[in-house]
Amino acid sequence: MSRSSAVPGRVRGAGGFLTIDLDAVAANYRTLGTRLGPACECGAVVKADAYGLGLAPVARTLWDAGCRRFFVALTEEGIALRFLLPEARIYVFDGVDQDTTADTAAHRLIPVLSHPGQIETWATYARTQRTRLPALLQMETGMNRLGLSTGEAETLVSDAADIGALELDGAMSHLACADEPEHPQNAQQLDNFRNALAILSPLGLAAASLANSSGIFLDPAFHFDLARPGAALWGINPQPAGPNPMGQVVKLQGKILQTRTIDTPSAVGYGATHRVRRGARIATIGIGYADGFFRSLSNSASAFIGGIRVPVVGRVSMDLITIDVSAVPAEAAQAGDLVDLISPEHPVDDLAREAGTIGYEVLTALGRRFERRYLGGGTGS
Repeated sequence: MSRSSAVPGRVRGAGGFLTIDLDAVAANYRTLGTRLGPACECGAVVKADAYGLGLAPVARTLWDAGCRRFFVALTEEGIALRFLLPEARIYVFDGVDQDTTADTAAHRLIPVLSHPGQIETWATYARTQRTRLPALLQMETGMNRLGLSTGEAETLVSDAADIGALELDGAMSHLACADEPEHPQNAQQLDNFRNALAILSPLGLAAASLANSSGIFLDPAFHFDLARPGAALWGINPQPAGPNPMGQVVKLQGKILQTRTIDTPSAVGYGATHRVRRGARIATIGIGYADGFFRSLSNSASAFIGGIRVPVVGRVSMDLITIDVSAVPAEAAQAGDLVDLISPEHPVDDLAREAGTIGYEVLTALGRRFERRYLGGGTGS
């Protein structure tokens, strides 16, 4: 392939098209910011390639919208983001180890330190470089994943040897049940985080961060100095029990490869799990589980053609799905026509429910075989 023939986002023969509305991303960022008080800054979590939507266009859009603090999971993600946004403050959730200290420092990344070993590793490297290095401390407040315990925090304060080598940017923790506003663990974690901040107060922390996307919609007491939305930026509902306050970012369409009319009652797809009557019309779409359209969506997912709901029937295979288009005018379901799989009528949360999962997993699973189209955000689209 000649260099001139390679078009960014273009996939020759693509069976599906993924459209990402960057203006909607910016609007969602601003919407979240309006829920925060003037003392609370709104950052953005862009790990996992901005939840599968493309780090470069999404991060630049958020920067243009006013975001200055970004969170990623891996050192490699932070390095990629640093090349895109030279002036951003970039935090790495997974922290540092012996293999990543030099790169973390060289690219001015801020590790989130979650246990004494990480603190010692980062402080030791700082001393070898004869400089102080930035860090964010993570506290364990009830989720039992990553974070310093109360006892470890007390030891940290009493032994200032490692802390003296670091410039502490602040402390954070993560809410486990923020998408359930009435869950008692929210209040418990808030109390635990306040207690942790009190223990750490002699260190003079610059900022505190607790609220994720759903946490922004809890009481303002959860907001502190810095919020870290991720999923809500991409249109996932941060309040699953109520209407979605976020704008839709993603549209996924599949291309019809063939439509056939069934002349004899028979089965569709592997395993013959769905039978169709005579006269039914079945359209085959060029996407499957290799593209992130989960096999669990077999005989359960919905799609839309011209506002008409059509069911996915039969098993999802690696490259193909089949839908029953009997209810759609024949002229609207021909080879080359597009079917909406994620759309305003059928948002990502709906597809996730049909798959028995969450919108996060749906977005991060969307594969590279889709042709990607970016709208707005200074893309010229």
